[in-house]
Amino acid sequence: MPNTTFFVFCFLGGVSQILFTAFLLWLFSFRNFAVGTTFSKLELVMVAVLGAVILGDGLTPLAVFAVGLSAVGVVGLSLGQAHMGLGTLLTGLASKPTLIGLACAAFLGGSVVFFRGAALSLGHDTVAMAAAYALAVALAIQTVVMGAYLVWREPGEFGRVLRHWRWAGAVGVAGVLASVGWFTAFTLQNAAYVRAVGQIELVFTFIATLFVFRGSVDWREFFSIGLIVAAILLIILGQ
Repeated sequence: MPNTTFFVFCFLGGVSQILFTAFLLWLFSFRNFAVGTTFSKLELVMVAVLGAVILGDGLTPLAVFAVGLSAVGVVGLSLGQAHMGLGTLLTGLASKPTLIGLACAAFLGGSVVFFRGAALSLGHDTVAMAAAYALAVALAIQTVVMGAYLVWREPGEFGRVLRHWRWAGAVGVAGVLASVGWFTAFTLQNAAYVRAVGQIELVFTFIATLFVFRGSVDWREFFSIGLIVAAILLIILGQ
């Protein structure tokens, strides 16, 4: 049976995810968005902090170390891909793109914690059912909110989506399948652990860049990928 806490968490999670996307697109409008993008990768840290504050999800000392290791790896990978040094990152700490990047991380991290809180608040015996119900309600809320915004600000967008239904549909199906996996995992386990293990997507992207697209990588990217893999292994072995 749904309850007030469930609906509040679903609403906050859905809106936080929308705001994350809006802030990320705003970030790309700046010429020096690379620094802000790097800080937007710190959502894993935000998940750990907000999960502890809002849901009381504690972390073992090993998990805290692994989360920190993964965060360093993600930031290092971002620096390498942007061909940017640590000095550039530090000098841009007080810039507007940095603040927007941190807001991106906070909203994305918040959405993860809220969605986990929504599924757990149902108190359902079946994890898959709790996750599916939370996902369905969250998507319905996001559809209403974004639909209302598009009608108000960009009414022609619906027509463009329908004209490109094949690509739009493919993106939608991929997004839903990913969300099914994420929501189920969030319901099963501490969201910080889930997001940390989920960083494996960066490893897959790195491999594709290296072997499929024949892209050039430097030592920082190799080192950063090593840190991310080590963090994932620490979390898996520590459970």
